[in-house]
Amino acid sequence: MLYPIELRARACRPPYPRLRAGPGCDRAEGFDRGRQKSGTMQAVDYVLLERQVRGLLEDECDFIANAANFAAFVYAEVPAINWAGFYLPTPDGLVLGPFGGKPACSRLPAGKGVCNRALAEKRTVVVDDVSQAPDHIYCDSASKSEMVVPLLINGEPRGVFDLDSPQLARFSAEDQTGIEGLVAAFLEATSI
Repeated sequence: MLYPIELRARACRPPYPRLRAGPGCDRAEGFDRGRQKSGTMQAVDYVLLERQVRGLLEDECDFIANAANFAAFVYAEVPAINWAGFYLPTPDGLVLGPFGGKPACSRLPAGKGVCNRALAEKRTVVVDDVSQAPDHIYCDSASKSEMVVPLLINGEPRGVFDLDSPQLARFSAEDQTGIEGLVAAFLEATSI
């Protein structure tokens, strides 16, 4: 059984602890290797991706900066996805945060959609066929499957990380475990 990601709140490092220049700035080895365009699925090395995420975020704790880099990284490195990004809670639902992909729905009304379900249930939700999910909100008609991981701090939901794919049943149990590990690395590095 897979369990939700939960971390304890941590103190943020001081802003701009040290600046890097030159070759050392490109910390995430192999970043932007290119997106998979063909119909064949390549294996995803989530251990390597987690090391890269940790390197990418190691000197920063600002939420916006880290969320933008994290979403761009996942969008660039995880094959067969057409959107990756954050939704953050508001009094009337969720609002769009940093993302990679086509423009998305700016607001998701409270109680509607897979993202709100993952937030309310405090667990990852995987939908193999969004056309069969009565609560799916279509932001991109090309999306066929979806995975949403809640951002939990001290057991409280602070938002979600959402991934969409143009392939049916794109997200396996291995992908779920891998993406949850990437989200955990993001939360460890980020003040939210």
